[in-house]
Amino acid sequence: MPPPPPVQAVIDDARRYFAGERVDFAQVPVDLGPQQPFFERVYAAVRALGWGETATYGAIAKSLDAGPEYARDVGQAMASNPVPLIIPCHRVTAANGKIGGFSAPGGSHSKAQMLAIEGVEVQGGIVTRELPQLGLGF
Repeated sequence: MPPPPPVQAVIDDARRYFAGERVDFAQVPVDLGPQQPFFERVYAAVRALGWGETATYGAIAKSLDAGPEYARDVGQAMASNPVPLIIPCHRVTAANGKIGGFSAPGGSHSKAQMLAIEGVEVQGGIVTRELPQLGLGF
């Protein structure tokens, strides 16, 4: 296994991301400490979403072979996400297209800006273009 990237490299990648450059954080190692097993699975699924891909809370639950009632648990995992850029919870939205909340500073405004950086159109807190669940295959 290659050594983890130096912190400065991740900071530089974050700066490039917010400048609009396509950056993939999927390989950045993170140690989240003890987590609920379901949250660990949610975080892994969300890390698989690529640039500009979105998924709903329910779709993430479905991809983990959990019923629709687990959509709320997916939302709780996203709300507890300690590294929102590395685990890109900004790419997870409600089933009705609403972007929902965001655990990072700036809340839903920041989430909308990050989606816009990735080419996802958001107006009035709602994703306005049809996006397939690309990262999940449905």
